[in-house]
Formats: sequence, C-alpha cells, structure tokens
Amino acid sequence: MGVMIKMEARKQSASEVIMTQLVLPTHTNALDTVFGGTVMSWIDIAAAIAAQRHSQKDVVTASIDELHFLAPIYRGWVVNLKAAVNFVSKSSMEVGVRVESENPKTGERFHTASAYLTFVCLGSDGRPTLAAPLLLETDQEKRRFKEAGYRREERLRRREKYKSHT
Repeated sequence: MGVMIKMEARKQSASEVIMTQLVLPTHTNALDTVFGGTVMSWIDIAAAIAAQRHSQKDVVTASIDELHFLAPIYRGWVVNLKAAVNFVSKSSMEVGVRVESENPKTGERFHTASAYLTFVCLGSDGRPTLAAPLLLETDQEKRRFKEAGYRREERLRRREKYKSHT
C-alpha cells in the first residue's frame, strides 16, 4: 500500500514574479529593437522563478505555448515581465507571463507579448515529483485555473501527436 502524502496548497500570490530588464545595445538587432530570443529567455527565467517559488523544488521547462510579439521593444526601453502559476497538475504547473514594454521618456506602456509555459517539479533524484496544489482565492484566479486546464488538455493532445510522428 502506497504512502499518502498531503501537501499544503499554496496561494497564487506566493508565486508572483515581477522582473524588470533594461534593453541594452547588446539585446538589439540592426533595427534597434530587442531580439525575440532575448525576450523568450527573459520569459523563461521569470516563469521558472514563479514555478520554483510555488513548488519550492527544482523545476524544468517542459513546453512553451505560442508566443506572438505584439509590439516592438526599442533600445533604452524598460521591459516588465509579470509571471505567476495559473494551474497545477500532479507534477506539472502552467505559468503565465505577461510582457510589457515601457518608453522611459514618455511613460507609455505597451503589452508586448504573453506566453504560457509548463514546468515539471523535480525531486532530489532528478525525476518528476508532486507539485503543491494551488490555493485559488479570487474569481480571476479561478478563471485562470479553468482556462489553463483547457490549455493543458490541448497541450497533451499536441504532445501525443508529436510523439506519434517521431
């Protein structure tokens, strides 16, 4: 008979990350706009911190959903990334990240990108392990959890499709 482990649920707010980056010349292309890969890296870092804060364990990125760049980000601008855990399954978590750029001379802010990433919690043996449940307190958190559940189902369908083609 297996041992039942009861984990205490954690609030979504405990996983929240706000990360700020200044767009330097090394981050930009010939058009003086930030490289998409640089923004992707920042998204992955912010999401990993949120997942690790929630799980209090090592985590690895399992997938990143579609990423659409909605507005350019220019050299000298500020990039704010907001990340939080939206959904927890057995060992995996969905983290949502919103990217906003800010023109520091005008104060204007632009929604630049959003992404959903899936992370897997790892135990000390490097294998997937249970993630703490998510304590949902607000209507917005409940809505995000429900929507994330639908995205998870779609991810699992796509994953099976990819596996069958290899």
